[in-house]
Amino acid sequence: MNPSFYQLSAKLLRGQKVSMEEYKGKVVLVVNTASQCGLTPQFEGLEALYQKYKERGFVVLGFPCNQFAHQEPGTEDDISQVCHMNYGVTFPMFAKVDVNGENAHPVFKYLTLTLKGLFFNRIKWNFTKFLIDAEGVPVKRFAPVTKPEHLEKEIERLLSRRK
Repeated sequence: MNPSFYQLSAKLLRGQKVSMEEYKGKVVLVVNTASQCGLTPQFEGLEALYQKYKERGFVVLGFPCNQFAHQEPGTEDDISQVCHMNYGVTFPMFAKVDVNGENAHPVFKYLTLTLKGLFFNRIKWNFTKFLIDAEGVPVKRFAPVTKPEHLEKEIERLLSRRK
């Protein structure tokens, strides 16, 4: 039996373990990130979404990953530098994880089994996005090239349905 999203946990960049239950009742966008990718400027759009909707119960969760062309080779400090200093990221950033394969993090195993994409239960590239409703149900998967601002309509729809 698959766990629910809220039964999962992950470590933040600084090492603290966080239960996904902390995000219960919020609309969540999970993104696998990389700081040396052509799509890295999406951090700006992700942060803009977070700032625009966080007061209404929306959160972005970033998960750095080095599985795609080694575009996240750095340490937690390196990742933090790029996210916080270069892009002003204030949403939660987690420790580096694998998103594909047998060592894939449980959050990504769960999401890819629940929302299959073009590559079935594999993630194609950095900045694949998963939108989860306020009840913890994954509702939509977005391709890496989908710009964060193109998710606004879906985010609005889910926020308006929050209890």
